Amino acid sequence: MLLLIGVLFFILLLINIPVAFALAFASVPVFLVSDYMPPAVALQRMYGVTLSYPLLAVPFFILAGNLMNTTGITERLLRFARLLTGWMVGGLAQVSVVLSALMGGISGAAVADAAMEARLLGPTMIERGYSKGFTASVIAFSSVITATIPPSIGLILFGFVNEVSIGRLLLGGIVPGILMTATLMTVTWMVAKQNGYEPELSEKPTYKELAVSFRECFWALMFPVFLIAGFRFGFFTATEAGAVVVAYALIVGVFIYKELTWKAFVQALHYSVIDIGMVMLIIILSAVVGHAFIIEQAPQEITRGLANFGGGPYATLLIVLGALFVAGMIMEATVNVLLLTPLLLPALTAQGFDPVHVGVIMTVLITFGGNTPPIGVIMYTVSGILKVSFGQFVRASYPFIIAMVILFIVMGLVPKTVLFLPDLLM
Repeated sequence: MLLLIGVLFFILLLINIPVAFALAFASVPVFLVSDYMPPAVALQRMYGVTLSYPLLAVPFFILAGNLMNTTGITERLLRFARLLTGWMVGGLAQVSVVLSALMGGISGAAVADAAMEARLLGPTMIERGYSKGFTASVIAFSSVITATIPPSIGLILFGFVNEVSIGRLLLGGIVPGILMTATLMTVTWMVAKQNGYEPELSEKPTYKELAVSFRECFWALMFPVFLIAGFRFGFFTATEAGAVVVAYALIVGVFIYKELTWKAFVQALHYSVIDIGMVMLIIILSAVVGHAFIIEQAPQEITRGLANFGGGPYATLLIVLGALFVAGMIMEATVNVLLLTPLLLPALTAQGFDPVHVGVIMTVLITFGGNTPPIGVIMYTVSGILKVSFGQFVRASYPFIIAMVILFIVMGLVPKTVLFLPDLLM
């Protein structure tokens, strides 16, 4: 039965059926052919998955991100990022990487960040002589940082579906996000140096200029700090944090920056309804397939199979991460988090790995898959906006792929790169 579901799902994806509807159609055999899940049970699973209290964090953080993006925060962060890195070799490309890191505390969605930066920075980079492939690649790969630094929608979904502490997961994404920023900046510098891409600024900014720009975006930069402090001192749970942060975004937009007009508020609600509807539709329809996996005891079979492999814990980790890397190449990130991580996580926890440690790596690796062919959502989004061919993107992406894979291996071998802050603060 599971093989039939998988084959149908991939066939539907190949003929460009949207992911949510591919899930729906692929799950039809489950309640038409099998005895263990009649249509009534399938509908109960769809309804039941929406009743989860932790899942409320998703719409709250999506709304908060859209509110922050309509209050002029993006422009302030762009100016700050330009002052911080515009004087380096490959200045505008470095700005893109740092802006993604700064946006990580606001957006939480890689595709949204990549689309925004492609429109905001992409045309200017190409006009300044950057190759189209490099421009698209640096924007696409740096967007993975946004989905790593809290609030990360992927980490929230991972915690929800695998019953792992969302607060610890969000804290666990901070250090990897910083390491990813440093890694991508290094690769960008090397490629820019080789191709002769000039700095954006002729000289380093003064401390006064940096201080003024920092003061302009202070409240935006305090957003992730506010979350960390709340988790650390127990003021709110991850779910409650979403509601608190929405209130924070409203206060900043209305009373501090004074740029959140009624029109902008309605626009933020409009974007949020679309984003939430898309995510929830995938969650609802994946619940049926996920229940079929559980009934067929797929997690237990995978755990036994990997345990019998006999290669040791880290060999198991590499196999699982390799499987997720391949899955990220052919399936959308949300689907991978909802369907594959519940199958693969038990095999790693049985080997003694901390679920927060491997959860952060799995989620980031899945998001990273959005930049790899043949079905890379981030890759196609950026390439479509900048009119970059598939070949141009792939040729320019190799340095970033190699560097990121090395970083993932380091994160897997050194658990403290993920667990340092969760263990320290929680």
